Amino acid sequence: MLVAVYSKKVNKATIPIFRHFVTLADRFGWKLILEKELKDQLVKKAGICSEAQVFTSYADFHHGIDLAFSIGGDGTFLRTVAYIRDSGVPILGINTGRLGFLATLGDESFDNALEMVNQKRYDFQKRSLLRVETERSIYGADNFAMNEVTLLKKDTSSMITVDAFLDDKYLNSYWADGLIVATPTGSTAYNLSCGGPIVTPGCQVHIITPIAPHNLNVRPVVVPDNMPIKLRIEGRERNYLISVDGNAKSIKQNEEVLIRKAEYMINVIKLEDTNFLDTIRNKMSWGKDQRN
Repeated sequence: MLVAVYSKKVNKATIPIFRHFVTLADRFGWKLILEKELKDQLVKKAGICSEAQVFTSYADFHHGIDLAFSIGGDGTFLRTVAYIRDSGVPILGINTGRLGFLATLGDESFDNALEMVNQKRYDFQKRSLLRVETERSIYGADNFAMNEVTLLKKDTSSMITVDAFLDDKYLNSYWADGLIVATPTGSTAYNLSCGGPIVTPGCQVHIITPIAPHNLNVRPVVVPDNMPIKLRIEGRERNYLISVDGNAKSIKQNEEVLIRKAEYMINVIKLEDTNFLDTIRNKMSWGKDQRN
């Protein structure tokens, strides 16, 4: 089995994790293909993986890769998804960060989880993505998001106005610091910190959440994901920010942004003994008395 691995950083804290992962991969007979910069770091800092293959772009995932591992936090997971795209390669996240709603596999369940993967004791959980189109094609082929697309003010403390249209019908003009359009996966990311709802994976919806709205009666809206969302930003400045899963670029005033559901989905590995409800409950410390 050809297994792709992506991670951002190799340091003293994560070197033992990589060593252990490579040992287990050898035991299972997996052939590793590493992102090029990751391989360079592992060879230099840990003295391992010198014979491993490398990948450098999403095109490499259309050539026989069976499985992908993300080792890091949720940001690393999203970057791995950017390589996978429409290849259909399933992904599992190993969490070396802090919270981790996407990269959920921790040290305590590491060995058992990889054994389950080797025995193919898992299911696929389909996760939808957003595709964003702008008048100037700002993002080119990288115009998709697993979490959210966000419009934000840039060089001003003044609020901005974001006009929103749902399926070409006027929805609202948001006076706020910005506006988030999130997937169910992204409901636990920026959307959550701005007071948006948590949505379970598999729901066919998008979430529109204002950031610090001026009108307190404005609330997040959950809409069907088959309806395109069109946004237009206005304010006192000429340029603003658009962010696609944290990849921020400049956008001009009144430039239209069209957001649709992407044509493909990401296969996230779901192990037999894990589920979304357990993850949410544990990460959010629900049911725990924190008073003492």
